[in-house]
Amino acid sequence: MDAPRNTPGSPADDLHVAANAAQGEGKREYVQQMFSDIAPRYDLLNHVLSLNIDKRWRQRALRLLGWTNRPAGTYLDLCAGTLDVGAMLVKQAGFTGFVAGADFAVPMLQYGKGKASRDVLAPVGADALQLPFGNACLDGAIVAFGIRNVADLDAGLREVRRVLKPGARFVILEFSTPRFALVRAAYLAYFHHVLPFVGRLVSGHKSAYTYLPLSVAQFPTEEALAERMRRAGFSTVVWERLTLGIAAIHTGTV
Repeated sequence: MDAPRNTPGSPADDLHVAANAAQGEGKREYVQQMFSDIAPRYDLLNHVLSLNIDKRWRQRALRLLGWTNRPAGTYLDLCAGTLDVGAMLVKQAGFTGFVAGADFAVPMLQYGKGKASRDVLAPVGADALQLPFGNACLDGAIVAFGIRNVADLDAGLREVRRVLKPGARFVILEFSTPRFALVRAAYLAYFHHVLPFVGRLVSGHKSAYTYLPLSVAQFPTEEALAERMRRAGFSTVVWERLTLGIAAIHTGTV
């Protein structure tokens, strides 16, 4: 007897689609639709599933952006989602500049409205591979937990470099896989079992929080990402691990 086939919309089929997207097949379309679908619960799930550690990570990433050197500058919050990072930046004491929050999942941007005045933080519906900014016009850029979702990582890195002024800094905050065996085992158990279950329960999306750990597994190691940043034209690229290696911050300068 033949094995039963997966039917469209079944859990097995959703997992297959998420796994393919994590590996690059149909990634752009999947990611855009997925984040549009989970936008209403995105902020809540971010903070609950990370036990609020993500807020400290974002603050650390903002400090490394070096905005205090150009407090009146114009900055890019790339893959901005619900504008959390951009809102945190414009509320920093001494910041007098402007932040453009760019994301191609427009519903995510809509749910971020009200976090800061549009006079200092503007949502921009835009693909990371084709940013609507001129060459060398921005004073810095940051992306938090979004670079792994870009359909072409190397093209995305080059596009960010294109829009940054000489001397500007690019900061990447992203999940990583812990190196220590015991930490890694606990992390993977949480990431592959607890997180997808809670994510599905709260967001109502069948595969979004299955895609997340799969996309992290496919993402380059810290060393490999640093090398790809250098190949894209960034200099003085450095990185550091956060919270036992479950996340990492990379910085590079134009």
